[in-house]
Amino acid sequence: MALLELSGLHTYYGHIHALKGIDLTVEQGEIVTLVGANGAGKSTTLRTVSGMIRPRRGHVYLEGKDITGMKPHEIAELGIGHVPEGRRIFPQLTVRENLEMGGWNVKDRAVAARRMEYAFDLFPRLRERVFQKGGTLSGGEQQMLAIGRALMSEPRVLLLDEPSMGLAPVLVEQIFEIIKRINAENKTTILLVEQNALMALEVASRGYVLQTGEVVLSDNAAALMNNEMVKKVYLGEV
Repeated sequence: MALLELSGLHTYYGHIHALKGIDLTVEQGEIVTLVGANGAGKSTTLRTVSGMIRPRRGHVYLEGKDITGMKPHEIAELGIGHVPEGRRIFPQLTVRENLEMGGWNVKDRAVAARRMEYAFDLFPRLRERVFQKGGTLSGGEQQMLAIGRALMSEPRVLLLDEPSMGLAPVLVEQIFEIIKRINAENKTTILLVEQNALMALEVASRGYVLQTGEVVLSDNAAALMNNEMVKKVYLGEV
């Protein structure tokens, strides 16, 4: 049984048919990436999983439990963390307060403190800016904060939406090293949407290629990197 399974998902924005029968699975401990152009349905897939959008048809299963249509906070409590596109931190709250919001359902202060310390270990820059308001951080620091906030709930599945967007190349490499570390140290399962398809496939074990709301190709990451269509359309190779 897969840890996360999407079966026949059809999601709409009004009359726009964004997802057209998406099927995919993510096994425990995997990093799986979604590859596709803007508008292919990648972010919509993550939003559907986390409950931000309700599908009209189809199902989302977490370890066999049907979570389709549940409220976002209920899905979060079951162990799905979502780092949305654009970070969406709380700009008027400090770094510490943003992290505390990520652990909103943690009653044990010692547990919350341990998780925050782990976020600071991953991102030392956040410790240096712990009392600084989120809105005054750089783009890279806000991305670190968004990931750290999601980790405060110790998610079983981490949904990462465009973690490298707008970042300098050196920061992109740093963020991807952190993604690999989170997966290796905690066995956290990750479903990754990323504009840099090459870097995404380099850290992932498997991938799905989406076009206009449909899965058109799926394979292990190495095979996708060697696929002629993927190389031409998404990796920029001729």
